[in-house]
Amino acid sequence: MKGAFQTVRDLGIEPTHSGKVRETIDLGDTLFIVTTDRISAFDVVLPEGLAGKGKILNGLTTFWFRGLGKYFPTHFLGTEPEFLPDAYKSHASALEGRWMRVRKADRLPVECVVRGYITGSGWSEYQKSGSVCGIPLPAGLKEFDRLAEPIFTPTTKADEGHDMPMTPSEVVDTLGADVAREVERMSKEIYSRASEYALARGVIIADTKFEFGWIDGKLSLIDEALTPDSSRFWPKASLENRGADWKGPDTWDKQYVRDYLKTLDWNREPPGPALPPEVEEEALARYRRAVDAITQGKREPEWEA
Repeated sequence: MKGAFQTVRDLGIEPTHSGKVRETIDLGDTLFIVTTDRISAFDVVLPEGLAGKGKILNGLTTFWFRGLGKYFPTHFLGTEPEFLPDAYKSHASALEGRWMRVRKADRLPVECVVRGYITGSGWSEYQKSGSVCGIPLPAGLKEFDRLAEPIFTPTTKADEGHDMPMTPSEVVDTLGADVAREVERMSKEIYSRASEYALARGVIIADTKFEFGWIDGKLSLIDEALTPDSSRFWPKASLENRGADWKGPDTWDKQYVRDYLKTLDWNREPPGPALPPEVEEEALARYRRAVDAITQGKREPEWEA
């Protein structure tokens, strides 16, 4: 898409690390994270970005970090002008709305997925085995059903290639029993707090994924939080109002792009296909709907006492 921000290298900045969407610059005692407009699907970065997507993601994850930081340790420091490094102030306009300053963390090698509803890969696995990531679920569930309690279904963390599901025992083997138990507790608590907040504003967070790392001896939420890239967002009304031809809830997240790509003859390996302009525009519109509904123009969540 014309005008998409693809990389800080276009500004003459060399990132210390470049992920699927975010680029990180090591500043010594802190990190400078820039959210590009790149989009990935099925763990493959597509050839063209969506102009403005990075600002949408950065704005929403900043919103959540500001609120969640009152209850959980996070790596977030700020997005105010004083956090912009002097060396990059000449690029302030190009970087506006897509960066944050964070603390360094010793990242855990696990993506912490929480599911409140049965859909996606969880639904596919449930149909085959009656369980998800080794967790047995009740018989008779239908796709898009709400689970009695959120479940923790982590995956491996891959910078390139596909993330793989992990069973509870594999998580314990990777992290140790105490850390595995703590990241599950934190993941479920963060999900529950955020999903209740969003639901009160007409948005269902069907599932999401978090990352954690050690900062000063504390397990802390890092990377992004509860965005349309890392979560499934459904407008509540589209799940409740089921007509005769209902096939599932509307999606205000990356699922719209995934669904389009499923119609193509593509093996889900690099290189990914380009998206038509109409798909790009609709994807951005859905991202914006989610952000507008959840934030309602506020700087951070207004939690109820």
